[in-house]
Amino acid sequence: MEAYSVFKSLCIIIVAAKLCGILARKLKAPQVVGEIIAGVILGPSVLGIVQQSDFLSQLAEIGVVLLMFSAGLQTNLQDLVKTGLKAFLIACAGVFVPLVGGTLLYFAFYGASPWGSPDFYKAVFIGVIMTATSVSITVQTLKELGKISTEAGTTVLSAAIIDDVIGIIVLTFVIGVNGGESKPLGVVIKTVLFFAFSFVFGYIIYKVFRFSDKMWPHTRRIPIMGLAICLGMAYVAERFFGIADITGAYVAGIILCSVHDSDYIAEKMDISSYMLFGPVFFASIGLKTDLDKVSGELIFFILGFVAVALTAKIIGCGVMSKLCGFNRSDSLKIGVGMMTRGEVALIVAQKGLSSGIISSAYFAPVIVLILTSSIITPIALKMLYARDERRTKKA
Repeated sequence: MEAYSVFKSLCIIIVAAKLCGILARKLKAPQVVGEIIAGVILGPSVLGIVQQSDFLSQLAEIGVVLLMFSAGLQTNLQDLVKTGLKAFLIACAGVFVPLVGGTLLYFAFYGASPWGSPDFYKAVFIGVIMTATSVSITVQTLKELGKISTEAGTTVLSAAIIDDVIGIIVLTFVIGVNGGESKPLGVVIKTVLFFAFSFVFGYIIYKVFRFSDKMWPHTRRIPIMGLAICLGMAYVAERFFGIADITGAYVAGIILCSVHDSDYIAEKMDISSYMLFGPVFFASIGLKTDLDKVSGELIFFILGFVAVALTAKIIGCGVMSKLCGFNRSDSLKIGVGMMTRGEVALIVAQKGLSSGIISSAYFAPVIVLILTSSIITPIALKMLYARDERRTKKA
């Protein structure tokens, strides 16, 4: 009978996530905020009536993969190419500033350590955790606001993908050097090979879908084939190239974004995401938060960790956006949109734990950062866009 308990958990999560999402929308906040708070309430921090499980984690992973696939489908490829260089520079700044900020934060709390010592690598790894960007929450918020296809929205999506690639390279380099291994070059090669594979495979798939559009326009087999490409690219990226599965899913969306039925595919993907996978993904962020594990001695470090992680992204990405020609308002939106952390930060922290670089005590700050950034970012984005609309009306 224990196997059936997952149905109870899903029932509770879906009802609570939707109710809290509706309440958040009534309070003029994005509904993803309500879904995250629902997870906190249901999880170990408050009621404890839903336990995180491997099955729920896998559903949540499917949710973020579908969300990134939809984001790719709704991306204007011409705008993506146009913002490519800008996105790369913004991503570099979005990695460098948090990396330095996290390292200096650890030194400020625990003292500077000599180059090559275990504490030095621990300090650097704290910065590595801060480099990760989880754009999925930003994507959902931009979709709700109808701003996903703007230049700022496209730049955030592009920069976040590049950000994760750079972050993975930095992560592998730190782990490799700390363990006496020399694999960073291999990661760089795999990353280049993945995008080369995506270009060749994507061209073939694009031609196949253009033919399918002509033969069977607007039929259900088109989104089914699209979903298969999404899941296949996510698997290939993670399994064969060591790239995050969400990157593979996003690239799959980019491949299909120019076909005639791309909007139809996105419409069908949104149904699955809205009904099940989306609520489970956002609620799972709250479920992973156990505030009981936060000891008194870590409170001040957690506060500093969250403050540095959020401001470093805003400063790094925002300043670079301004240097790349964006106006002050859009630069701030890009900086705010890049400050969310999620599954990638958790993966990075887990890698640090399994490699022995950091202890389990440093996992709590990551959870608090994910929760804080996941709640603050959509609210801040909505306020920024609302402010611009008010200014436009006055003008």
